[in-house]
Amino acid sequence: MAKAKVIFLCQECGYESPKWMGKCPGCQQWNTMVEEKVRSEKNDKRGLGSNQQNRKKPSAINKISSQKEKRITTEMNELNRVLGGGVVPGSLVLIGGDPGIGKSTLLLQVSAQLANRPLSVLYISGEESEKQTKLRADRLSIKEDQLYVMAETNLEYVVDAIEDMDPDFVVIDSIQTIYHDAVTSAPGSVSQVRECTSMLMKVAKTKGIPIFIVGHVTKEGAIAGPRLLEHMVDTVLYFEGERHHSFRILRSVKNRFGSTHEMGIFEMKEEGLVEVANPSEIFLEERSQGVAGSTVVASMEGTRPMLVEIQALISPTQFGNSRRMATGLDHNRVPLLMAVLEKRAGLLLQNQDAYVKVAGGVKLDEPAIDLGVSISIASSFRDQPTKPDDAFIGEVGLTGEIRRVARVEQRVQEASKLGFKRIILPRKNLGGFTEPEGVKLVGVDSLQEALKVALD
Repeated sequence: MAKAKVIFLCQECGYESPKWMGKCPGCQQWNTMVEEKVRSEKNDKRGLGSNQQNRKKPSAINKISSQKEKRITTEMNELNRVLGGGVVPGSLVLIGGDPGIGKSTLLLQVSAQLANRPLSVLYISGEESEKQTKLRADRLSIKEDQLYVMAETNLEYVVDAIEDMDPDFVVIDSIQTIYHDAVTSAPGSVSQVRECTSMLMKVAKTKGIPIFIVGHVTKEGAIAGPRLLEHMVDTVLYFEGERHHSFRILRSVKNRFGSTHEMGIFEMKEEGLVEVANPSEIFLEERSQGVAGSTVVASMEGTRPMLVEIQALISPTQFGNSRRMATGLDHNRVPLLMAVLEKRAGLLLQNQDAYVKVAGGVKLDEPAIDLGVSISIASSFRDQPTKPDDAFIGEVGLTGEIRRVARVEQRVQEASKLGFKRIILPRKNLGGFTEPEGVKLVGVDSLQEALKVALD
C-alpha cells in the first residue's frame, strides 16, 4: 500500500514545506508548522479534464454586457457607507474583530432588518447552538419570521441547506469553525479555511447570494488563518473598538465594489448597536477648554471628514532616555515630529517624555494630522493652550514646511458646522473653493509660522 504524501503547512502564512521546521521561513514565526496529508487528485472531480462540455470559452470584452448591480441597502446607513452603498448580490464579505466586540450582534441585527423586508435570511452559527442564538435575538428584540437559524459546522450540510432554501442573504459565524470532510486537518487550519472559503465563494457567485463570514483575529489584531483568506473574498471589514468605550468602528480595508478605508461609527447599547450619525460631535463633546496640549484636527476617513481631538503631555524625563508613547496614531510619527520641532522650531525636547493620544479610541493614520500633533506637543511643552475654536490641517515635512493635503474643502465645511472660527492650513490649499461664512482661513508655509499663529 502506497504511503500517503505528507506536507507541513504554516498556520500563519500558509508556507508549504516537505519537512517540519521549527521556524517558518515565510513569516519567521516559531512552532507554526502543522502536518497535513495531501489529497489525491485521481478521483477529484474538480480536475481540469472533468466536465469538458460545460467549460466556458473566452469572450471579447467589448461583447460583454455591463449593467450596474442593484445593491441591497440595510437600515444602517453606516454599514451601507462602508460597503460602498449597500450589499452587492453575489459578494463574499469577511468581517473580523476582537472577541466580544459585537460582530455577531451586528450581523444578527442586519439579518433581522433584511428579514423584515421581507427577504429570506439564513444565519448559520458554528459557535452557538440555536437556543443560544435565540437568547441573543430576544435581547435584541428580534422576532422576524424570515430569519432562519441553523447550528452547523459541516460545510456539506451548510451548502445543502443553502441550495434547498435558496435564501437572499447568508451569514456564516464563523469560518474557523466550518470544516470539509475531504480535508483531514482540524477546523481553523490553513487547508480547512482555504477549502471552505473557496466553496462558499463558488456558492455566492453561482447563485448570486451575498454571504457574510465572520473571521477570528490573532493577538496582533490581524484576521486569523492564511493571508490568502483576505485575497479570496470581495470585501474585508474590521470591527474595532476598546472595551472601555461604548463606541465601535467598522473599517473597510478591502472593497472591490467601493472605496477602501471607509469608516462607520456605532455605539453599543443594551438594545444592540446604534449608528452614530455625527461622530465629530461625539468625539469632541468631552473636550476640555483652555487646557495646554489639546488641539482639534480635521481628518478624512474614506469619503467622510471627521474632527478629532489630539492630546499631548510633555514632561521632563526622569531617566537617561526619554520616552515616546502614542495611542491611536503611528508611534513612529511622534519622535519624527518632535525631531522636526527641535531642529526647525528650536524647542528643546530631547530631555522630555512625550505621551500623545487620539481621544475617543479612534485610530488615525493619514499625514494631514501632522500639524495638529505638532501644535499639541508644542502647546504642552510651553504650557500654553491653543484657542478653543481653532482647527488644524496640514502635513509636516522634514524641513519644517507645511505641505498641501487633499479634500480640504470637505474638512473646512465639517469644522464650520461644529462652530470652529479659525482653521490653520497649508497656504497652498487656499483658494479654489468657497470659504464658509464666519470662518477665517489662515495659510502657513512653515511649522515655525504655524506655531506663531497658534500659540502667540
